[in-house]
Amino acid sequence: MEQLWRLVRESHEQPMTGISRPVELVDRNELGVTFIGHSSFLLQVHGRKLLVDPVFSKRLVLLRRQRRPGVTVEALPAIDVVLLTHAHMDHLDMASLRRVIRATRKLTGQTPEVVVPRGVEDLVERLGFSRIHGLAWWEQIEIQGLTITMTPCKHWGARMFRDTHRGYGGYVVHGGGQSVYHSGDTAYFDGFREIGAKLKPEVALLPIGAYFPDTYRSVHTSPEEAVRAFVELGAEQMVPMHYGTFRLGREPMEEPVQRLEAEAQRLGINRKIKILGEGETMHLHPATSIR
Repeated sequence: MEQLWRLVRESHEQPMTGISRPVELVDRNELGVTFIGHSSFLLQVHGRKLLVDPVFSKRLVLLRRQRRPGVTVEALPAIDVVLLTHAHMDHLDMASLRRVIRATRKLTGQTPEVVVPRGVEDLVERLGFSRIHGLAWWEQIEIQGLTITMTPCKHWGARMFRDTHRGYGGYVVHGGGQSVYHSGDTAYFDGFREIGAKLKPEVALLPIGAYFPDTYRSVHTSPEEAVRAFVELGAEQMVPMHYGTFRLGREPMEEPVQRLEAEAQRLGINRKIKILGEGETMHLHPATSIR
C-alpha cells in the first residue's frame, strides 16, 4: 500500500503532457495500427475497426495518467469489435467502454461486439455491447470477416484481489491477409515462439514498461525481454506499448524506450522496431512495406 500511494502521489506532481490527433484511416487493403497510449490501440484490419484495451480516462481511481490519449473517443470511427486482454483497471476501464459504445451507436445505430477472456464476461454484460464472446487460450472465433485467436501469456487476471477465476491473455487478429498480435500484459515466457509458429503475426504489439523493481518482471517484460519475445515470434515489425502513460513501476518514465532502442541497436534490428507517438498510425501494405 505504501508503494501504491507513492505512485499515486507522484502521478499528480506534474501536469499531463501530449496532444490528441485526428484519426488517420487506412485503405481496406492496408493494416493500420494507431497507438492511443499505454496498451490502447485502434487497429484497422481488412476494413474493420477494432479497439484493444481502450482507456481514455484521466484517472484510474486515484492514479492519474501522465500523457493524454493520442485520439479522443469523439474522433474515433465506428468501432466493430473491442478486444479486452484482462480485467485490470488500466486495460478494462468501464467509463471508457461506455463512451466508446455511445459514440458508435451515435454513428451507426449499432454497438460493437466485444471479446474477453473467460471469466470476464460479467464485467461487461451490462455495458451495451451487441454481443459478448468469451475465449480461453488458443480458442478462435470468426467475427465480421476476421479470425481472432486468444493467446497465452504470463500475467494474472483478477479485477480485485480475490477474483482470480478471471482469464487473461493476448490476441492475434487475421483478416484479408493481414495479421497483428497484441500480447496483453505479460512477463517473458517460453510461449512466444509457439505463438509465432502457429499464428505468424506480421506486427507484434509488446509491453516494455513497469519492470522495476525486478519482482515486477514476474508479470511484466523488461525492454530487453520484449525484444527477445519479438525475435522469437518472427514478426516483421514490433510496436512497443505499456509505457509512458501511467506510473506503474519505479523505473524513470523515459527509460523503457531508451533501453528498447539500445537493445535493438545491439542486435541490428532497429528497422524492425516502430516507436509510435500517441495518435500516430503505422500503415502496413500488402507487400509489408512500412510508412
